[in-house]
Order: sequence, then C-alpha cells, then structure tokens
Amino acid sequence: VPIIGTSADAIDRAEDRERFQAVIDAAGLRQPSNRTALDVASGVKAAEEIGYPIVVRPSYVLGGRAMEIVYDEQELKRYFADAVDVSNSAPVLLDRFLDQAVEVDVDAVSDGERVVIGAIMQHIEQAGVHSGDSACALPPFTLSEALQDDIRAQVRAMALELGVVGLMNVQLAVQGNGDGGRDGAIYVLEVNPRASRTVPFVSKCIGVSLAKVAARCMAGTSLAEQGFTSEIVPQHVSVKESVFPFIKFPGVDPILGPEMKSTGEVMGVGSSFAEAFAKASLAAGVLFPRGGTAFVSVKPSDQAFVANVGQQLQDLGFRIIATRGTARALAKAGIEAEVVNKVTEGRPDISDRLRNDDIDLIVNTTEGRQAIADSAIIRRLALRQKVCYTTTLSGGEAFCEAMRHGPIDNVYRLQDLH
Repeated sequence: VPIIGTSADAIDRAEDRERFQAVIDAAGLRQPSNRTALDVASGVKAAEEIGYPIVVRPSYVLGGRAMEIVYDEQELKRYFADAVDVSNSAPVLLDRFLDQAVEVDVDAVSDGERVVIGAIMQHIEQAGVHSGDSACALPPFTLSEALQDDIRAQVRAMALELGVVGLMNVQLAVQGNGDGGRDGAIYVLEVNPRASRTVPFVSKCIGVSLAKVAARCMAGTSLAEQGFTSEIVPQHVSVKESVFPFIKFPGVDPILGPEMKSTGEVMGVGSSFAEAFAKASLAAGVLFPRGGTAFVSVKPSDQAFVANVGQQLQDLGFRIIATRGTARALAKAGIEAEVVNKVTEGRPDISDRLRNDDIDLIVNTTEGRQAIADSAIIRRLALRQKVCYTTTLSGGEAFCEAMRHGPIDNVYRLQDLH
C-alpha cells in the first residue's frame, strides 16, 4: 500500500534493534549498551555483559508497555516468566540503565532534505520515568547552549540518515561530564519517525502548528516553500505536566517508572521555570504546602545528591524527618533531620505519621522490586491523605523552586505570546 511521508522501511530501521544500531553507527552517535534476547538464558547472558541495572522491554510497543528496570538476575528471570511473550519476531530488548541522567525530548520536522528542530524539551524527572509521565520544560532550564547545539546536530543527522519526511521525535539522555570540555555525554535512547504526544504542546509554545507543517511536507511542499526554515525558541518558559488517575484506583502504587501511567496533560506558562512549573502543577491538581513537616527518604544511589533538596526545604521553613540512611546523608551536609522508622522497621513508623496527618510533603525515591513493594503504602497513604508527594529527587528540586516562587499572580494568553 503506497503511503505518503516517511517510508515503512525507515520506520522499521528506527524500530528494529539491529537496523537502528546501524543508523546510530553511521551517524557516529552513542547509545547505552544494549542487547536482544529470545529466551531467559540469552537474557541472563546479555545482562551480565551489559551490567545491572538494565531496562527491559518487548519489541514494537507504545507507552512503555511491559517496560521495567531490573536490578539483578532474579528480577530478570521473573520478568521473562511473567511480563512478556518472547518470540523470534518479538525479542526482548535490554539496555543499560543510565542512572542520574537528564532525559531530553526533541521534536523535529523534515521534508527529506532540510530538518528544522521544533523544540528541545528537558524532562524534570530523571531518565527512567516514561516521557509521557515526566514533566518537561521548554526551553531547557539547565542544559548549556553548547550541549543543545550538539543535540540539534545529532537529531538532524538521524533524520537525514533515516530519510524522514514529516515529523520525528527523538529521546536522548545526558549523563556525567562529556568529552572535549562539554558538559554532558549524549546517548540516543530511541527515535520515532512519527508525530509524538508532545507535538500539540510544542505547537502552543512556539505558535506554529507542527502537524500542519509536517502534513504539507508529506504532501510534497518543502519547508522553504512553507517559510518554516529555522527553529523558534520562545522567550517565555512553558512546562508540560502529566495528570494521573491514581485517586480513582486506591490499590495502585503511584510510583513513576518506564511504563506510562498518565491519562492527560496540562500546560503552564511563565517568565521563569519556577512560575511555569507552579502553574502546571496547580492545573494538575497539586497543591504545594506553605510549610510544615517534610518526609524525605531516598534510594542509596540518590543519597549523595539529597543535600540540595534538604537544604532548600530547610530554607523554606520545613521541619525534616527522614529514614536512617537519608538522615545520615543529610547530617553530613549539616542538615538536621528527625529519624523515623521505615514501614518494615517497627512501630511507630512513617505510615503512622501519615495517618496522623503529621506530614505535609513527601520526597520518596526507591529502587528494586522489594523496596518498591515495601514503600508502596507510603505513596498510597499520601494519595488518601492528600499529601503533596514526588517519587523523584529532581521532582523534589522542582517542588522547592515552585514553592519559593510563591503565589501565582500573572496570567498569559497564548494570543498575546505569539
């Protein structure tokens, strides 16, 4: 069947693991270490070669369906047994998980010869949270111009290599200190030669309908003929926040991960990231406390970075309570925190404090199947008691910025911004 726009073969090159690796190699780009597996034995062997933790997912899925982060061989075997049906035509994909990385979404449009970046969006949650569940900001709020230029060049190279005609979405991760004095190593997570759920958000931010531009490209009208030949970087800050249905499903754990859980999105616009994020959070039903008691409990890999959130909460007037490991990490930074028992350490524990309405804000990150199960009651109680919470450290930092901003008193109309 003839189709207009990007060819079916180009779509397969982006989706098929081996063919996509060839595209990455041809463009001289980086990917996290990865393998494919057709059964449990080959999966275990591949994981040993990559190194844990790893992200595992079936081939050809949308919304991160059946995607998980696994931390050891036992979890990987359980995944093969319970989560997916594996076959020669649908192998399981295994990727090295990039911890403490910043995830970036890029929308671009191409006519086959010219590529124009629609937007570079920085996720607020770290890599590992599905892009449909993560809040994101446009323009990026911490990425340097040099790094953004590198990202633009990589996206253009991939679009031309694939022969994209129409829209394309690219998801990347920036981790650690990069080469040549740059401030981050860029890894390509996935390329989708199609429209993404971010296209309506981006179009509102830049004042141009990317879907209309892309459709005309697919029908044979070049970008130059349409007068859309360069990226539009807005002067205002826009934040997309996800809306979740957890309150309607009391038994569901609201922790965020690689499998998408959100059912909608809202948008906030401001003159700063803090203002835009505060508005988006309010639209999503999040009400930030003006003080009180904050419970902070983070996974071991986050403890080296928790002092920043702890200091900001203290500066905002919060009294901090924390589990033992987190309290020790905060104490090393000179931040006082009252120790409270985990739910597995004996009563009274944090769940009792929540039931007694002693907690006003929660920053709770965790990893590993057992630790997630043990701490699920904290997140369910937070929902029931209507306590403001986040399950990522970067989300906690964004919360602090929004609370520092204070009341929202400016309203911007899209008609006035473009």
